[in-house]
Amino acid sequence: MKRRLCFTINKILLLLFLFPGFISCKRSLDLKPVSVLSTGNAYNSAQDIENALVGAYSIFYQEYYIWDNVLLGDVRSDNAYVGGGGDPGVVPYDLVTISAGNDRMYADWSQLYTGIGRCNVLLSKIDGINDPAFADRKKQIIGEASFLRAFHYYQLVKTFGGVPLELLSNSADPAKTRLPRSSEKEVYDQIAADLAVAVENLPDSYDSGDPSVNKVRATRGAANALLAKIWAQRGDRDYNKVLQYCNDVINSPAGYQLVADYGELFDGSHYDNSEAILEVPFIAGTDLGNWGPQMFLAPEDGWQKYCVPSKDLIDDYDHENDVVRKQANIIFMDDVPWADENWNPCQVNTDSIPFNYKQKHPDNWASGDYYYLLRLADIILLKAEAQNELGDPDGAVQTLHQIRARVNLPDIASASKEVLRDKILNERRLELAFEAQRWDDLVRLNQCTTVMNNLQEVKYTCNNGLPGAPIPISYNVTDQKWLCPIPQLEIDANPNLVQNPGF
Repeated sequence: MKRRLCFTINKILLLLFLFPGFISCKRSLDLKPVSVLSTGNAYNSAQDIENALVGAYSIFYQEYYIWDNVLLGDVRSDNAYVGGGGDPGVVPYDLVTISAGNDRMYADWSQLYTGIGRCNVLLSKIDGINDPAFADRKKQIIGEASFLRAFHYYQLVKTFGGVPLELLSNSADPAKTRLPRSSEKEVYDQIAADLAVAVENLPDSYDSGDPSVNKVRATRGAANALLAKIWAQRGDRDYNKVLQYCNDVINSPAGYQLVADYGELFDGSHYDNSEAILEVPFIAGTDLGNWGPQMFLAPEDGWQKYCVPSKDLIDDYDHENDVVRKQANIIFMDDVPWADENWNPCQVNTDSIPFNYKQKHPDNWASGDYYYLLRLADIILLKAEAQNELGDPDGAVQTLHQIRARVNLPDIASASKEVLRDKILNERRLELAFEAQRWDDLVRLNQCTTVMNNLQEVKYTCNNGLPGAPIPISYNVTDQKWLCPIPQLEIDANPNLVQNPGF
C-alpha cells in the first residue's frame, strides 16, 4: 500500500506559488527531529528564509493531513467504519481502542512536531536577515510561520490534551528537548498568542490577488478562522470570542462567500473558490498528486478501502432528506471485488457498498483533488453555535438557514437552546462529513460518550453464502477516551512525559 510520497521542494515551491529553487526533501514520513538548514551560517539571505518557509508548508503533504486526521475525526466517530480489511494499526481508531504503542499515533505526533520544529527554526533565524527590501515580506513570513505553528499545535492539543510546548529552535540539549507536558490551557494560550501575531502581520490577501495564491497561503482570514475554532474547542471556551472571530472572517475584505452549488466544492474543477479559506493543492498525474483518494474510493485495484460511511450517517442524510450533500459526499458502488462486514459480507454483486466521495478522483495515487483545511461553511456553523449558546436563538436559526438553503432544505423553527444545539451539531455532521470535524464536535459539546455508546451499528459474517446474524458493535467509550494516548516511544525517550489517564 502506498502511503508515502517524495516531494521535491522546488516543485512544492512551484505549487505554492512561492519562490524558485531549493533542495529535494526526504520521504514525507520522517520521524526524526527536523532542523531545517540548521547550520550556523545557513540563513544568510532572504531567499534562505523563503526556502525554509516552504519546508514549513510542506508538512501539509504528509500522512497526518492527507489521511490520519480523517481517521481521527470521522472513523473514530459515528461517521464511518474503518474498512481496509482489518488493518491492525487502523482498526483501533474505529473501535476507540487506540493504545500507546500504536505506530500511527507516533507518526502523527512526530509529523506535527516536525512541522513545529521547522517553524521554530524559521522564527528564531528571521531577525538575523537585515535586508531593507525584505522588511515587509519579513513581517508576512513571521505571520505565516506563527500561523503554521499554531495550526500544528491545535491538532496536537485536541488529540492528546496538554503537550510539551517546544518554542525554541531544535537543540541537542536534553534540558530543552525533554520538556514536560504543558496544560491544555497553556497550549491553547500559546496557540492564541501565535494567532495574534499572525493576525497582526498577515494580509487579507496577497498583492497578486490570485486566488491560487491566497487560498494556499496563510492569511488574516485563516488566522481569524482558527481563532474561532480554538475558542470554541478549548475547555474554558468563550463563545463571545468565537462570535467575534467568526464575524471577522465572514466580514473579511477577502470577500469569503458560500459557493452556490455545494457539489462544486468537491467536483475537482472549482478549487480556489470563494468559500475556501485555506486549502492544500495537488497536481494530478504527477509526484505532487494526492494519494489520499486512493485510500477511500474504490477504483479497480482490488483492495479494500478505508473510511466506509456508516449506516448511521447515511440514515441521517435520509432522515433530513438531504439529497444534495449525500450525493456529493457518498457514492454507492456495485460489483465491488471484496466482501464488507458492515455492508456486503458475502460479496453479492448486486449489493452496493458506500464510499467516502468527498474526493472523487483516485487517479492511481496521483489525484488532483485538493483538500480544505478551513472553509467558510464551518465558520458560519460555528457562528450559529455561538449565537445559540449566547442566548440568541433567532440569530442562530437565521445563520443556520444560510447553510441549509444552498442544499434545498427547509428553514427550521426557533427552539430552545438544547434543541438548537442538537440541530446545529447535526447540520455540521451533514455539511462537514469526512473533513475530520465530527469527533471534535462531539467532544466540544460533551456528547461524545453518549453518542458513541448509543450508536446502533452491526457487522456480519458470511455463512454458506448468506449473511449471518447481525453482531452489535460495542464502542465502550469513556470520557477518558476522548483523548488519544501519548505515544509510548515518546514517553520512553522523555521521562518528563506523563501518560493520559486510562492508558
